[in-house]
Amino acid sequence: MLLSITTSHQPATDLGFLLHKNPFRQQREELSFGTADVFYPEAGAARCTAVLSVNVDAIGIVRGRGGPSGEGGALEQYVNDRPYAASSFLSVAIGAVFRSALGGRCKERPELAAAAIPLEARLPVLPARGGDELLRRLFEPLGYRVEARRLPLDEKFPEWGESRYHDVTLAGTVRLQALLSHLYVLVPVLDDDKHYWVGDDEVAKLVRHGGDWLAAHPEKELIARRYLRHRRSLALDALAQLEEAPEDDLADDAATAGDEVVEVAASVKQRREDALESRISLNQQRMERIAAEIDEAGATTVMDLGCGEGRLLRALLGIRRLERVIGVDVSMRSLEIAQRRLKVDRMPPRQRERLALLHGSLTYRDSRLDGIEAATVVEVIEHLDPARLAAFERVLFAVTAPPLVLVTTPNVEFNVRFETLPAGQFRHPDHRFEWTRAEFEGWARGIAERHGYTVAFSGIGEADPALGSPTQMARFERVGAEVAT
Repeated sequence: MLLSITTSHQPATDLGFLLHKNPFRQQREELSFGTADVFYPEAGAARCTAVLSVNVDAIGIVRGRGGPSGEGGALEQYVNDRPYAASSFLSVAIGAVFRSALGGRCKERPELAAAAIPLEARLPVLPARGGDELLRRLFEPLGYRVEARRLPLDEKFPEWGESRYHDVTLAGTVRLQALLSHLYVLVPVLDDDKHYWVGDDEVAKLVRHGGDWLAAHPEKELIARRYLRHRRSLALDALAQLEEAPEDDLADDAATAGDEVVEVAASVKQRREDALESRISLNQQRMERIAAEIDEAGATTVMDLGCGEGRLLRALLGIRRLERVIGVDVSMRSLEIAQRRLKVDRMPPRQRERLALLHGSLTYRDSRLDGIEAATVVEVIEHLDPARLAAFERVLFAVTAPPLVLVTTPNVEFNVRFETLPAGQFRHPDHRFEWTRAEFEGWARGIAERHGYTVAFSGIGEADPALGSPTQMARFERVGAEVAT
């Protein structure tokens, strides 16, 4: 099996320092299941490519040399795809051959190891149980451009159809350590298999190699489940450890270089759109803006509909005037994470009494929310099916009818500014729609007219003269209502 890594960072031969492998000679390392060779088919100042070639001893695997302990599966057979297709064998080889690079260490070029550089990784035979769609769902949120060609079962007999293998190229501006950690974790996830027994030590590996990006990945549950061979208890343990990491370690560390994302993997936040938006710290700007609007309005009670993992709730709890802060979400899992991240069990009793985390839906009447003065709906409506927007409108604006409502949603016109977002795709795979400014304003004005509100529009994030801001916000105020009581 092969993995090639190419850079155009100049001088490109610095890739040899980062990988701790001399570009001008071939190097071999013995592994428990075969051998691994590193060589450079090109090594110039403008472009350099390193190739990791892993030679699996298929017979030795079956006879117990480096094979699974207690679990066999297809690896019990002498003839299989393991010597050719990227799998957990490749992950083990990356960890053994590129251990220093995987750890982010480079004595000769420490500043380069910490920098994001243009990198391209090619896996000519990559199994993908889930196909091209899953490939993109796993790698695009991390900032990569993905090119994937599905391989035929036999090129001489196209009528036999396509295989489950892909020729995949990933390109992005990232740290080499980030690229290697992504491959280390996601290659066996795509293969959905491992050649060895999975136990508690694999949880530690997943947390170690995924700690700075996995907690923010939109497919983290699938990744944990597959990486740990569908052992539910281990997957839950890994997710819990990832979610308990300090929030500041997962986000708010965006670095910029001109108009490029220089550290997508270290800057990704809760969702795929946060990965795209991280270079402008858009999520943080949203939290600060919404909290400031609530504070200035003088509200004493507020509810955050679709509160997710509690980032806005944290900011709202910092407003002393607020006597009641309510987070509502349809996901119990998100509410559990919010409870842990907000450290509810350690709050002083008075602070704890201010907060309520409620399991509920945005499209059903909930009497627990009656009398609330302000409501926030931050990056939520685009996750609703368009057919459910009428129910959302009725529940929030006709039944609950708070004096103040703040709604934000992506501005789809701005998407062309995100270089890693393919044309025509939304910022997050769960988005049912993304609106232009005219579409959002038309929807909001209709609500205001039907339910006795005024509405004003503004943007969040640095505005483009032609495209507007990345986030658009509507501020609804009920006519004749006082926010503070």
